[in-house]
Amino acid sequence: MNAEQISPITTYFRVCDGVRVRFADTKSDSDTTLLLLAPWPESVWAFRRIWRHVAGLGRVVAIDLPGFGHSDQSRPELIAPDTAGTFLERLIDEWGLGAPHIVGPDVGTAAALFLAAKAPERVTSLTIGGGAVRFPIDAGGALKDVIEASSLDVVRALDARTNIGYAVEAGAGRDSEPEIHEDYVSAYDLGRFAESARFVRHYPEQNPVLRDLLPTVSTPTQIVAGADDDLVPWSNNEYLNELLPNSEIHGLDAGHFAWEQAAEEYGRLIVDWVNGGYRRVGAAESPDQVGEITR
Repeated sequence: MNAEQISPITTYFRVCDGVRVRFADTKSDSDTTLLLLAPWPESVWAFRRIWRHVAGLGRVVAIDLPGFGHSDQSRPELIAPDTAGTFLERLIDEWGLGAPHIVGPDVGTAAALFLAAKAPERVTSLTIGGGAVRFPIDAGGALKDVIEASSLDVVRALDARTNIGYAVEAGAGRDSEPEIHEDYVSAYDLGRFAESARFVRHYPEQNPVLRDLLPTVSTPTQIVAGADDDLVPWSNNEYLNELLPNSEIHGLDAGHFAWEQAAEEYGRLIVDWVNGGYRRVGAAESPDQVGEITR
């Protein structure tokens, strides 16, 4: 059974701003567009379990950001939160996506926030979370080790295939979903993991910049993440909810890979949000109206 038989996702490649980007696109004719940013160290297949939920909302486009998944790593300067945000602005314009609802878990969180801060007219709403965007940085496990490594050479010395295989087992098991598992692992083999790690190694200098931008982000924002994430602790999501002026927060009964581990609830929250829920946060009068833990 191949990947396309497991999920309705079909992947393509297209060049944007000189970068060959892997993406999926429902190509639906709709006034509503969703742009999904694949998490690290996975790929667009991370959205396979919510795809049927979101596909009915309108046109859905999912991408591997430059440097991630199976997109090119030919421009290392784009493998950083702020420049990834700028790249998204170009992609939205070049691909005619209008002002999409962006779903950006994990590394997509920082990229989406930089985009919303600098080009708010390009975004209708955000669904983010599970990204180590807090300052001071709060990260755990292997993520903390990569951020704090003395150099990229230390990261290059890791056995990427073994380490990535272990990391993504919770989201796509080697035995239960071998083709998805291999798609993730092969995306970061042969030196690609160390190159992709440039993104999170920018957090020490870029998280303080983002901290100052967050109160200016007026885009309606839904923060959704696993409440039991040991790589990106819950404090990162609370931090966003405290600093963003128009946000609500949902903690799911899951670890880091909430989009796969709690896919039904994750998908339901996106559907409710895009179908009009995003309009309610601007009218919220107190923190009690915008905070909840869903279990």
